[in-house]
Amino acid sequence: MRNYTTQMDAARRGIITPEMKAVAAKEYRTEEEIRELVAKGQVAICANKLHTCIDPNGVGSQLRTKINVNLGVSRDCKNYDVEMEKVMAAVNMGAEAIMDLSSHGNTRPFRRKLTAECPAMIGTVPVYDSVIHYQRDLATLTAKDFIDVVRLHAEDGVDFVTLHCGITRKTIEQIRKHKRKMNIVSRGGSLVFAWMCMTGEENPFYEYYDDILDICREYDVTISLGDACRPGCLADGSDVCQIEELVRLGELTKRAWEKDVQVMVEGPGHMPMDQIEANMKMQETLCMGAPFYVLGPIVTDIAPGYDHITSAIGGAIAAASGAAFLCYVTPAEHLALPNVDDVKQGIIASKIAAHAADIAKKIPHARDIDDRMGDARRRLDWDEQWACALDPETAKRIRDERKPEHEDTCSMCGKFCAVRSMNKALNNEMVDIL
Repeated sequence: MRNYTTQMDAARRGIITPEMKAVAAKEYRTEEEIRELVAKGQVAICANKLHTCIDPNGVGSQLRTKINVNLGVSRDCKNYDVEMEKVMAAVNMGAEAIMDLSSHGNTRPFRRKLTAECPAMIGTVPVYDSVIHYQRDLATLTAKDFIDVVRLHAEDGVDFVTLHCGITRKTIEQIRKHKRKMNIVSRGGSLVFAWMCMTGEENPFYEYYDDILDICREYDVTISLGDACRPGCLADGSDVCQIEELVRLGELTKRAWEKDVQVMVEGPGHMPMDQIEANMKMQETLCMGAPFYVLGPIVTDIAPGYDHITSAIGGAIAAASGAAFLCYVTPAEHLALPNVDDVKQGIIASKIAAHAADIAKKIPHARDIDDRMGDARRRLDWDEQWACALDPETAKRIRDERKPEHEDTCSMCGKFCAVRSMNKALNNEMVDIL
């Protein structure tokens, strides 16, 4: 029987939880170091007390950069078996979190299946589920309806919930006055915005924030403060709507910590490369070092079909500058629900970005695998190279499809291979080319 309410509550009382011990072992940190970071709010261990099969991970800028994968059914693509196949593929490829963004049908069985079987952190956006759960149009829902769905997700074992608490009725006037090119592109943010416009009421996630904190404290659910005004194109990057919301998210972070509720803060979005580092530092200051969770950032608007690449570029810069959590982007971003191959491409791109950033930040042992790969390449040890590769299946397939004449070379260089020539020369052997 646990004698604490949340990971933050335990940390502040000097208790090292089993989850903290697990995170410390993974991160090559002492248990006391992890406890101190959780107590300060600079690391979040998203672990609902009802999600008993979870393999705990810590999210924070001083730890390895983590990857989130968005999945879920929609009206046009509603096969839960396919979604579960994507979930398991994502976990096997190293994703630390799965967000169920389902927006069609009875979502609860799938959500419960995730928290019963999936070891990754599970996140949701309860506002999506509100219309589906009640089977009523958005304008007919009450503030209580929205809050009750937050509780429902907590009861189902969800580890973190994205809540768009930072937009208020003031935001309506800002959006109308400042004439953004893309307005609001956050799906959850647009629903909250529309509800406020139709009902004339204040954002329920802001107005009843204390009630939400009580739910999160009861189940140890981490709040991921959604950025409803994240820029959806480069032209809107770092504008007044985005920054004003970020200031409010900093205030909400402090209120959550006062109740021992863990917080992550979500960030941009589309943004020019030269603005990314400044945004990371601004969030760190305004939100007091709370883990920053970014979508991308996507650094150019003209690459549909390749946004896993534009996102990886931005993600590497963001993580190296302080972001803790990268939400993957697939080639299908802006185009369609991703299929299994899209999921793989998105995860690999995000993992490359995260790993590159971890090396730059000098995260303990981050470069070990790269050094192993360097040794394997010098020895022309192909099996060891597959063992070090992020995606060994693809690497092996490419080599097998284009077999070289000589096994100690590749079909690009043949006997002109620099590695082969140097090995022979340093061993005082004849370097035979012809």
